[in-house]
Amino acid sequence: MRTRLRTERGRRGQSVVEFSVLLPWFVFLFAGAFDWGFYAHALISTQSAARAAALYGANLSGGTVSSSTVCTVALQELSMEPNVGGLSGCAGPVSSSQAVVTSTTCSTIDTVNTVKVTVTYQTAQLVPIPGVLSGQFTINRTAQLPMKNNSSCTVS
Repeated sequence: MRTRLRTERGRRGQSVVEFSVLLPWFVFLFAGAFDWGFYAHALISTQSAARAAALYGANLSGGTVSSSTVCTVALQELSMEPNVGGLSGCAGPVSSSQAVVTSTTCSTIDTVNTVKVTVTYQTAQLVPIPGVLSGQFTINRTAQLPMKNNSSCTVS
């Protein structure tokens, strides 16, 4: 009877040791999966912002695309991202707290006038892991759409 009790105590201790050895690996796996999901959401949001801004510019009947209005449309689309809340303009370089419409251009592809918008967004560091990368990535996404009724395009 005594031998059996000693054996069971030893097994319980072994389980605690195994758990404590594997716990850091599980924490890093969870943090990595969480970060990956966050970056995937940022990629999708940046592409959506570029598409929405280009769609706004392409639907203008006058053909004059305002860079500041295109920027506002992109910021509204990116408003769910942590770095973008409260930004009112896109002036200046991309910093750790900014999203920027880096270019709004007009071009012609196969006799079709198009508007092209590029949005740049720098992600926030969600789960800081010391010694592993900076955790911030700069995302550039471009959308190009034909102008409504093939009207001419100018950027102001």
